[in-house]
Amino acid sequence: MTHATKAIYKLLLSDYVKVSKVSVEDMLYDEQDILRSMDKIEVIDFHQTLEVNGIRFWCYTAGHVLGAAMFMVDIAGVRVLYTGDYSREEDRHLRAAELPQFSPDICIIESTYGVQLHQSRHIREKRFTDVIHSTISQGGRVLIPAFALGRAQELLLILDEYWSNHPELHNIPIYYASPLAKRCMAVYQTYINAMNERIRTQFANSNPFDFKHISPLKSIENFEDVGPSVVMASPSALQSGLSRQLFDKWCSDKKNACVIPGYVVEGTLAKTIINEPKEVTLMNGLTAPLNMQVHYISFSAHADYAQTSAFLKELMPPNIILVHGEANEMGRLKQKLISLFADGNTKIISPKNCQSVEMYFNSEKMAKTIGKLAEKVPEIGESVGGLLVKKGFTYQIMAPDDLHIFSQLSTANVIQRITIPYSGAFGVIKHRLKQIYESVESSVDEESGVPTLQVHGQVTVKQESEKHLSLHWAADPISDMVSDSVVALVLNVSREMPKVVVESEDANDEEENGKRAEKICRALLVSIFGDVKTGENGKLVICVDGNVARLDKQSGDVESENEGLRERVRTAFRRIQCAVKPIPLSAS
Repeated sequence: MTHATKAIYKLLLSDYVKVSKVSVEDMLYDEQDILRSMDKIEVIDFHQTLEVNGIRFWCYTAGHVLGAAMFMVDIAGVRVLYTGDYSREEDRHLRAAELPQFSPDICIIESTYGVQLHQSRHIREKRFTDVIHSTISQGGRVLIPAFALGRAQELLLILDEYWSNHPELHNIPIYYASPLAKRCMAVYQTYINAMNERIRTQFANSNPFDFKHISPLKSIENFEDVGPSVVMASPSALQSGLSRQLFDKWCSDKKNACVIPGYVVEGTLAKTIINEPKEVTLMNGLTAPLNMQVHYISFSAHADYAQTSAFLKELMPPNIILVHGEANEMGRLKQKLISLFADGNTKIISPKNCQSVEMYFNSEKMAKTIGKLAEKVPEIGESVGGLLVKKGFTYQIMAPDDLHIFSQLSTANVIQRITIPYSGAFGVIKHRLKQIYESVESSVDEESGVPTLQVHGQVTVKQESEKHLSLHWAADPISDMVSDSVVALVLNVSREMPKVVVESEDANDEEENGKRAEKICRALLVSIFGDVKTGENGKLVICVDGNVARLDKQSGDVESENEGLRERVRTAFRRIQCAVKPIPLSAS
């Protein structure tokens, strides 16, 4: 948000917390939430371009209120203008909304006043001052229910200047009864340079917001209602607060007047009294006659149809989305704009609240060469190679050496090394490599003095020792492939070399082998049958479920009255023997 908006933001939201009548549990936020949010706000100057994740945006003056901005958002070359609340008419303190220098692809625009037309500013100001002068001349009181921000400051400037030009009114007090308006006044006095030329010129001599004929009013208890006066009070809708208290007090007197200076919402008292009913309901529930004069003189800083149509005609966006408007007014504006742009191909949409709008745009992706690659213009048909870098929605092609200059990236070299067991002649490896690669150069390592081979100009093979070779290369797809092939070649050569095998004598004699086999055999039988003991003549006695079998370890014979157990023991022993005493090599 803009700097002025941030200054006003805290005042507005804090005022909501103070005047809110809901319970603490139902409040949307509290004072602590507001204070925490202040640190998260990022401010932007008008026409300053910011970029977030490739999305670029900047803002223009929107008129409407101090700090108001229209935002232009650029997403991958598609530009969206969001006007928010805007006004193309310069008033006493604000500049008119700017016209962007180029047409957006989509314009999201407010439609508050639909097809209505505002009176010119000078006519409105004259009607306003005439009503007030006439009312107080008859001894009446004037109530001006207004927003605390924006229109209040505009109307106070008009009144203070009018009082200065009419000495006969100097004894008639003017009050503005809004604590929020008073706090916002300090912001207006601070951001003079954000206002129009008239205010900036006047500020060179005196502060235009340092009013000479206007005083603040804290509450109705501090108000001495003893004669003609002018009171500007909030809220503008007359639903509650000081403006409603004064209305209830003054509405029955025909000498008094109520001037409604801005947009009014359906269902509010301010909207009701514009139609001048005979009676109104007071805050205490009683009814009272509406005798006071009611004047609707709009000083609203929202664009009317003339401003909206002229603004869109200048921009000529192919897509227009209407928002921020009452449904009927928005519908009428849509039909008028359809007629206005009938000769073109303009698409006009008026979505309902929460309705999504989808639009599709086709655009060519273009990559720009920069840095060293851009120094020479390539010939027609010539290929340009480099690194393709994507940042947000833009593409650039650059040399690897320029990467750290034009981006936040940088390049690095990964040197790889692998050691391979090899005990053959180094010349054999050289011979085999030359059969595969055209470029195999012999040399000697300067540091260690060992012989080396340079394969394909990218992989270096060193004879580290009589039993090992090492490979060194800078990692890249081609070098990795070459190194893999060299490793495979060395391993194949190692396997093909003749081997000398020395047979070793047995560490143990046959007796020891027999004892070890017997131990293993008994352990396996225990794991199968459970109860295995040594009986007479060295036979093994095996008991299973009361049945007994006797196994002769030498012959493999089994004695047992249970035929099933006898076969199970015989089969198990035969298989154990085959596992413990495999066929000797000499037998083959």
